[in-house]
Amino acid sequence: MAEARRTTIDPGEVERFSALSAEWWNPNGKFRPLHKFNPVRLAYIRDNVAARFGRDPRAAHPLKGLRFLDIGCGGGLLCEPMARLGAEVVGADASSTNIEVARLHAAESGVEIDYRATTAEALAEAGEKFDVILNMEVVEHVADIGLFVGKCAEMVKPDGIMFVATINRTLKALGLAIIGAEYVLRWLPRGTHQFGKLVRPDELERALAEAGLRIADRTGVVYNPLADRWQKSRDMDVNYMVLTERVPTV
Repeated sequence: MAEARRTTIDPGEVERFSALSAEWWNPNGKFRPLHKFNPVRLAYIRDNVAARFGRDPRAAHPLKGLRFLDIGCGGGLLCEPMARLGAEVVGADASSTNIEVARLHAAESGVEIDYRATTAEALAEAGEKFDVILNMEVVEHVADIGLFVGKCAEMVKPDGIMFVATINRTLKALGLAIIGAEYVLRWLPRGTHQFGKLVRPDELERALAEAGLRIADRTGVVYNPLADRWQKSRDMDVNYMVLTERVPTV
């Protein structure tokens, strides 16, 4: 019997997010935490991309001429701001329902984005290449982290970069990101995150290294209840983001 082909897709995760697809663009709905989280991650992406490619982050279109992939794009909460900043954006998600929601919202907003209901492995096998890959809040939902990171890495151009954002697998994260956010405060639907699938920084770094990438920058992200906003922090015990680049070949 032939060996089953490896896949990055966890059908249960795809079904869970597909069921919530109508909520993507409601700032007070099921994805309210992502809407709150967006400003800090948008600034982190814009500023690091500008530094990497010699752009002025305060310019109207600092990302012009750069090709972006937002893998696991959901309803397009990152795709649209990136496109408005001038990037050529491909938004990919395994859920066709999410992609239809994203396409409709982009059309209503007058933003041009290439949305595709597809997977990282399909894009990589098609030979797609990008200057910047956004891998944000996805690795904790895939079936095979090593395969997923590897396929994404294949699509990073030699001088390109990839951002990864995820949640650390710590007791603090269990208390705040799962019990607190899902069961007590009900910021997210119960079951959004599974503790066993959360990813420690050392595990992520190992997967990146095996894929030929290294971490160039890292930051924690914490919620400031007094200001009602998320902000960068040295504390990576719960949410964290990293900037990755290709390891130079000798």
